Amino acid sequence: MWFSRKQGVSPAGGAAPSTKRMGDAAEDRALAHLQAQGLGLVQRNFRTPGRGGGELDLIMRERDGTLVFVEVRHRTSARQGGAAASITVQKQRRIVFAARHFLLRLGSEPPCRFDVVLIQGDTRAQASTAQAVSVEWIRAAFDASAHG
Repeated sequence: MWFSRKQGVSPAGGAAPSTKRMGDAAEDRALAHLQAQGLGLVQRNFRTPGRGGGELDLIMRERDGTLVFVEVRHRTSARQGGAAASITVQKQRRIVFAARHFLLRLGSEPPCRFDVVLIQGDTRAQASTAQAVSVEWIRAAFDASAHG
């Protein structure tokens, strides 16, 4: 018998952690971190219509009005480069595509930037038993002009 995380069953027969639940927990952690820094939530999980589009994990607004498109990346360990290594050029293109689609709905374009929040560690474990979860916020992590 083969094992699939999407099925939600581990080889030992117990429940496997859902990738969606883990991603949601990481986004919750990132959102709380950004709000503590004074950013306000505009929208969460904005998706472009159709195939091949993109998704924006968090759209935030700085106090000065800057619209911030935030990609949240989570890894439980630093193996294979950790969370930062998963933000490929193709992933950046999809984020920029989704941001442009979101901006079309606004009618006017405010100042914008692309940030990344890297979360390392198990976000689901109890605080007393888990290793520390690190949250790293990278402002202006990449530039839309590089993605035509």
